[in-house]
Amino acid sequence: MVCAQCGLVVAEAAVDLGPEWRVFEKEKRVRTAPLKLVVKTDMAVKPEHGMQWRRLAKFHRETLHGFERRLVKIGAELKRIRECAGLPQRVAEEAEALVKRYFDLVAGFPPEVVAVALLWTAAKVTGAPRPLEDFLKCSKADESRVRRVAWRLKEVMKLGGKPSIEDYVKTLAARVGLPAAVVKAAVELLERNRRVLAGKNPWVFAAAALWLASFKKLGLLKALAEAAGTTTASIRNAANRMRV
Repeated sequence: MVCAQCGLVVAEAAVDLGPEWRVFEKEKRVRTAPLKLVVKTDMAVKPEHGMQWRRLAKFHRETLHGFERRLVKIGAELKRIRECAGLPQRVAEEAEALVKRYFDLVAGFPPEVVAVALLWTAAKVTGAPRPLEDFLKCSKADESRVRRVAWRLKEVMKLGGKPSIEDYVKTLAARVGLPAAVVKAAVELLERNRRVLAGKNPWVFAAAALWLASFKKLGLLKALAEAAGTTTASIRNAANRMRV
């Protein structure tokens, strides 16, 4: 864990954000139940349990309602994409809360599209915004459909806690290893160009501000484009529109 402002290493040991354990003996410890979308499907039946238990598990699966089947598929995609993209547990829990609250809104879309849109939206809500490309590289979902679902969620939710442009700048600076002085100069540059930012992609303009604040450091443009999930041409165009 590294501070994005000064580069101080706060912690080196990874924190386990998984479920807690009730018993601490290695042979007998039992895991407490994590947050689940559908509890009814939690029947881990193996072949050695016998035919009777396997028939019972099949009966449970067949008695699921239609929306529960959809939740099971969406939940599996949420878990897979979260692990692939390296998202914190709080983002996954927020995404699960969103799908339960707005299920009717997203029910008509494929599970992989819904999962990406939910995680992308949940990351913004929890104050940890990520580029859409970070999620798309872990899924086969269509980008245009993901944006459509995310737009619907945003319209219904009326997001009031939208991340500031400073959050985007800090995230990109941490990814490419820029010092706090460059971050501060980039934020000040964006503050002077508020009118240009209206309705534009914040990742592109955050990358452009960092590039300008670092005096167009050689090799930095490509690194910023990869970190922001955009192209070098987009960053150059954004930089040309900003008043230094």
